[in-house]
Amino acid sequence: MASSNTYRLSCSIPGHEMDVRGLASTFFPEGAFVSVSRDRTARVWVPNSSENRGYKEMHCMNGHTNFVSCVCVIAPNETYPRGLIATGGNDNIICVFSLDRPDPLFTLKGHKNTVCSLSAGKFGTLLSGSWDTTAKVWLNDKCMMTLQGHTAAVWAVVILPEQGLMLTGSADKTIKLWKAGRCERTYSGHEDCVRGLAVVSSVAFLSCSNDATIRRWMVTGECVEVYSSHTNYIYSVAVFPSGQDFVSTGEDRTVRIWKKGECSQTIRLPTQSVWCCCVLPNGDIAVGASDGIIRIFTESEERFASAQDLQAFEDELSKATIDPKTGDLGDIKIEDLPGKEHLNEPGNRDGQTRLIKEGTNVEAYQWSMSDGRWVKIGDVVGGSSKESSKKVMYEGKEYDFVFTIDVNEGGPSMKLPYNVTDDPWLTAHNFLERNDLNPMFLDQVANFIIENTKGHTLGPAPASAVDPFTGSGRYIPGAPDSRQGFGTDPFTGAGRYIPGSGTTGTTPAGIADPFTGGSAYSSAAFQKSVTNIYFPKTDGVMFEQANPTQILAKLRELNVNAPEDHRLTEEVLDNLEKLLLTVSDSKNQDLPTADQISILWRTSHWPEDIVFPVLDILRLAVRHPEINAQLCGGTDGASLCNHLLGLMSPQGRPANQMLALRTFCNCFSGSHGRSLLLGQREAVLSRAADLRSVCNRNLHIALATLVLNYAGILHGRPSEIEAKAQCLSVVSSALEVVQDKEAVFRLLVALGTTVAGDNTAKDLARSLGVSSQITKYASVSDPAKVGECCRLLLDELQ
Repeated sequence: MASSNTYRLSCSIPGHEMDVRGLASTFFPEGAFVSVSRDRTARVWVPNSSENRGYKEMHCMNGHTNFVSCVCVIAPNETYPRGLIATGGNDNIICVFSLDRPDPLFTLKGHKNTVCSLSAGKFGTLLSGSWDTTAKVWLNDKCMMTLQGHTAAVWAVVILPEQGLMLTGSADKTIKLWKAGRCERTYSGHEDCVRGLAVVSSVAFLSCSNDATIRRWMVTGECVEVYSSHTNYIYSVAVFPSGQDFVSTGEDRTVRIWKKGECSQTIRLPTQSVWCCCVLPNGDIAVGASDGIIRIFTESEERFASAQDLQAFEDELSKATIDPKTGDLGDIKIEDLPGKEHLNEPGNRDGQTRLIKEGTNVEAYQWSMSDGRWVKIGDVVGGSSKESSKKVMYEGKEYDFVFTIDVNEGGPSMKLPYNVTDDPWLTAHNFLERNDLNPMFLDQVANFIIENTKGHTLGPAPASAVDPFTGSGRYIPGAPDSRQGFGTDPFTGAGRYIPGSGTTGTTPAGIADPFTGGSAYSSAAFQKSVTNIYFPKTDGVMFEQANPTQILAKLRELNVNAPEDHRLTEEVLDNLEKLLLTVSDSKNQDLPTADQISILWRTSHWPEDIVFPVLDILRLAVRHPEINAQLCGGTDGASLCNHLLGLMSPQGRPANQMLALRTFCNCFSGSHGRSLLLGQREAVLSRAADLRSVCNRNLHIALATLVLNYAGILHGRPSEIEAKAQCLSVVSSALEVVQDKEAVFRLLVALGTTVAGDNTAKDLARSLGVSSQITKYASVSDPAKVGECCRLLLDELQ
């Protein structure tokens, strides 16, 4: 079999819908491997029998309720001659699968946070690492011991060949050696989170880190070599069968092959985060990345992709956009860059990059030692180009627009990315197909794109963009509408009410408060000053907006069809109307009566399928000092808290969950509410964090606001480190899921408020790897406040 000594693409496998986070070679079938993804699945891939290249899906496994983060294969035994597959996820559990069924044989529960690393050893032992700072040793379906000693997330675990020896790598920058459950040795040297471990032999191992280095260690404690070539975080490392050479992947878009201690080849991918890699039995490399594609690279000429596929891969790479803010290319000054004539000079080493000025654009090239030429690896955007800085990042690519589409009440929001050079009809078709929506909506979606991009060449969607599924009149929770009146909903008729709707006053462009639009905030002014207007934010953020007319109309509509024993009398409805008008208008001098408050409390226990307009009144009412004192004080406070927590059950309705979160947020407006929520903090934040996986942007904004309000009330209280730790944990776990930029912004402000002026909280945030988690938001320019706040927060954590 001919070998070229250079790895080339063998095939691409677009089998997952989201980031591929883990890969492992399986014992059966021969040549197969398993992948896990943020799409919550694990999939087994087998080689195509009819040709030398390509894989097909053999088996798909489901069992996690959140992202799947890691995978390992448990060796065959008498009971399971094909071996088992173990996966860990953001739902804090480990699922163990056989190849005979799609659901888990059993699940392992015990971790209190994301399970992010797994390793299998002899006799069926399994080692798991978690964000809860512990590692656990499992045998079959029982936890045998918990390894405690790290002070931050355990990102990497591996079982050494010598029985009883285990390694854990952590965000506390250390690696620990464990024997029989005791820490025998701590290895220090990395300057940032340890992200991956790989066994070289029974006496040596490799580690990789966010500090962009790989280290070779002896088990006895010595670091014998440091390998530097990556320009950003390194996420994974895997050793070739020789035990000397290895492969690594990272945030610099590269796969790097290391031979005889040197980086012998750099393979750049058309996606930002290259999360994981594994070496297959035939010596090929499987790589998983943030674009959801698995790519196989091989040295064997027989398994090279066709010339057409190799060219297509190179073309895709050349069209990629590279954001210089990632630091991968160094500082860029367009005026100092050479032209294409500079490409006539050969490179000095494989993977060397060179920036070329082509008109007003900057192109990046990489030297291929095997081909003896410069290969274009993308266009540099977001540097000196004012035009490109207005683009919107989505799934690693830049777009002129990224619309958020809410298909139905309580359902998940969907993203529709679009460039002005795209065909709107083709974009609409692809959007419907990707989200498994009815083709009958094609005209609606295409016309929506056309209507909302008229006259635009760059920039975000207009604030008044109309949702193509629900028509001009539909109100999506949390999105204020300042238009005069509401149009007809094409599905449900005129005046449809969606919980949380309301109107806001207009504010001149450029001076809107980043939360409420009320005070002097200017992005341009910010760029001229280092003043931090974002955090700490100690005054609570409330959900003030309302449309009383629609709320009352919906309440009366639902009451007509309510079960007879729950139907409200006209007197009760009149009292609720008076109460709503009192609490929704700050100029109203009337005081709520005891009867009105009592009626509100009773009707808030309406059946869950019709209670949402009452909850909308409740979230407005708790802002009133009288009602805040009565409902949040004493035993009534505990009852209110328990009722809202019940509505926030993971099995509950998203609209109720969202309104319960908003009600908790508004409780912070009064002293009784703040005291209640401080006392119930652990239960409230724990239940709120459980809702992060609900795919609803308005719920995510409410969740982020709740954490922000807690951070604000805890600011200046250094003794409350346990409470701050919970805030950091909730924010960190939410950032793994949340996509909506407003929710991300509020989570960033919550982080900043938590760590501001508190060195212990800063250390805690650093140990959780918060900086690496939020770095991707530093380049966000739409809205500008996200990038600005993120950069300030990164400076705070340095």
